[in-house]
Amino acid sequence: MNPEPTSKQRLVMHLRAHAVRTDGPFTLRSGAVSEWYIDARQTTFDGAGAVTVGEAVLDVLDPTAGAVGGLTMGADPIAIATAVAGHAAQRPLRAFSVRKEAKGHGTGGRLVGPIGQDDIVAIVEDTTTTGSAVFEAIRVLADAGIRIAQVITLVDRSDGVVAARVAAAGIPYLALITPQDLGVEE
Repeated sequence: MNPEPTSKQRLVMHLRAHAVRTDGPFTLRSGAVSEWYIDARQTTFDGAGAVTVGEAVLDVLDPTAGAVGGLTMGADPIAIATAVAGHAAQRPLRAFSVRKEAKGHGTGGRLVGPIGQDDIVAIVEDTTTTGSAVFEAIRVLADAGIRIAQVITLVDRSDGVVAARVAAAGIPYLALITPQDLGVEE
C-alpha cells in the first residue's frame, strides 16, 4: 500500500500540473531570461493549491512564529493559507503583508495586518530568484522592530545564492522546492 503523499509532495505535484511553464523564453523579475517559468499564483490562488501551500508551510514553520507574511503580492496568498492551515491545526497564526510603498491615507505605513513590535514572524515568498522581495520585507520588518524567525520560499531558483545571503543576515532560510524537484533546469 502506498503511503499518503506529504504536503511537500502534493505541492510539487500541484505546481508541476498548474504552474510550471516550459514554453519560454521568459524574462524574470530580475531581468534574467529563462526557458522555464513558474507562475506560482496558479497554485497559491487555487483553492486546492492554497490548502496544500498552507499545510506545506505550516509543516516547516518555526514554532516561535506567530505571524506569516511578506512583500505583497507573492506572499499574500501564502500567508493567508498558512494562517488558515494553522487555525485548522489549532495553532493560532496571523497573516500580514508588506506594501511596496507606504500609503498616504488611512493608517499609512507599509505593514498591513495584525502584527506589532512584540511579534516574531516568518517571511514567506512564492518564488525566489535574487531575493529582492525577501530583503525588502526584511528591511521593513527590521525598521518596525519586528523579529524574524525564518524565511520560507515555495520555490528557490537562485541555486543557493539567496540562502547564503539570508543566512549571512543571521536569519534561517528554507526553500521548500528547487527547480530539480519540478523537473526543470536552468
